[in-house]
Amino acid sequence: MVKRTGPSNPGLKLLIRDLKRLSLKEKVNVWTATARNLEKSTRTRRSVNLVKIEKYAKEQETILVPGKVLGSGTLTKNIQVAAFAFSDSAKVKLGTKAMTLPMLMQKNPKGKNVRILG
Repeated sequence: MVKRTGPSNPGLKLLIRDLKRLSLKEKVNVWTATARNLEKSTRTRRSVNLVKIEKYAKEQETILVPGKVLGSGTLTKNIQVAAFAFSDSAKVKLGTKAMTLPMLMQKNPKGKNVRILG
């Protein structure tokens, strides 16, 4: 049986640790769920197209993707998108609506109006 080792990326390890600490400090489960999803292997980590974000997001909401946002589709709603990674085309299409997970953690530590998608 193969031993599971978890992520080897040092930046990802620090992010997971920070997510767990913020979850305990603020007593918010959204950060724990995100950390659990990021601990999975790269093959099972989520990837979401802009089409899916457009379909399921509500106005004035923050969408959190514990994986990668892909650039297929367009986004017309007034929302923020936070993710671990963005494709180049998604960065271009989102512009200022895109943010990293550490930016979201700093901006909204209580996790108000945040929905995990993927």
